[in-house]
Amino acid sequence: MPAKKKQEKIFVLDTSVILYNHNAINSFDDNDVAIPITVLEELDNFKKGNETKNFEAREFIRIMDKLSTKSTLMNWIRLDFPKSGKFRVVMNETPANGIDAIKVFGEDKPDHRILNAAIVLSYENPGKRVILVTKDVNLRIKAKSMNLPAEDFETGKIKDVDSLYSGKSLIENVDTAAIDKLYAEGMCDARNIGINKPVPNHFFILRNEKSSVLTCYNPMLKKVERLDKRPAYKITPRNAEQVFALHAIMNPDIKLVTLQGIAGTGKTLLALAGALEQKRNFKQIYLARPIVPLSNKDIGYLPGDIKSKLNPYMEPLWDNLKFIQSQYSEKDKEFKRITEALDTEKLVITPLAYIRGRSISNVCFIVDEAQNLTPHEVKTIITRAGENTKIIFTGDIYQIDTPYLDSQSNGLSYLIDKIKHHEIYAHVRLEKGERSELANLANELL
Repeated sequence: MPAKKKQEKIFVLDTSVILYNHNAINSFDDNDVAIPITVLEELDNFKKGNETKNFEAREFIRIMDKLSTKSTLMNWIRLDFPKSGKFRVVMNETPANGIDAIKVFGEDKPDHRILNAAIVLSYENPGKRVILVTKDVNLRIKAKSMNLPAEDFETGKIKDVDSLYSGKSLIENVDTAAIDKLYAEGMCDARNIGINKPVPNHFFILRNEKSSVLTCYNPMLKKVERLDKRPAYKITPRNAEQVFALHAIMNPDIKLVTLQGIAGTGKTLLALAGALEQKRNFKQIYLARPIVPLSNKDIGYLPGDIKSKLNPYMEPLWDNLKFIQSQYSEKDKEFKRITEALDTEKLVITPLAYIRGRSISNVCFIVDEAQNLTPHEVKTIITRAGENTKIIFTGDIYQIDTPYLDSQSNGLSYLIDKIKHHEIYAHVRLEKGERSELANLANELL
């Protein structure tokens, strides 16, 4: 019996997909891809600015400009990407027959014109399945209410976030001889603790009825080594997870670290303290975070010059730095060194958008609130790393403040899932809040 022929598909992308990944049109294998003219009009409004969405809009417009040299964009054009299908811009957004989204929803707005463009394509191509792709949940619901297939943009999306790599394991009933060996010699073979295929830089809590020990598998030595609680700039780990995190931050063999956890688990504080402790190893320390304006309003709504506008977004980073500095008196050399590092820009606290274009060689680069980045943004940051650069991403994958991202599609989840098990990478999921009893109560009950 002959194999059933696969139905050809046309994917219609909306503006949210392009702003998420400017290269999205090359993510659909050999299927055809289209964008409504309304999407190009909306992208024109996003092309100015320093935020990532502005960069994505400009890059996509450049792709369109290159494609337009082949033929008019109203015609189907073969994409350059290997095994890709064809691409076109849909100019007609008024269905000649069938349902008109503008009439159904009673308003002429970009979302409804995009729906109409997909409807027009479905009538023009009766033998093909036309699917709207959008990261806007509400638009997907509207499409389905009109019997139009709609999907999220799945590239970079994690299937099961609940089973995301944690970076640590608890092993019970460990042989006493193995624990004794770790305390006596500082290391042992992975087989001694029942691990046959150890993951590089994976952390273990080993215990039995008599004793316990914190360890990490060192891929360079191919041994499980004992970890001691050690402070960094007077910030002392308060639990096993924080010991693991600080070890990963201060291990020179680990070039990429991710710390994931809820508010109050110490992610940013540990990253900054660990970076300061080893600042002599780097030319600079960058502490950056993406700007996600409240209520999705641009920072231009805030009064004052650019520094005044950005201060509210950078305040949490300054709070952590002030807390570290408060561990010392003003006469202590460590207190003065932090002030000097800021004055000489050895330590730079800045919005992530302001890092674009800079060289990040010989730098310890801390990216806070990384859950508000797309997978493409995370890749862009890491691929800029030069010699002797360490990058630390911190964030809470369940606390996302930017539209069109969720716990499955954000850059931090994507990074943890894709980079796990590499020798120069370590990850720790921090679960125990240490900020205060009141903060823990809120996390548990509210």
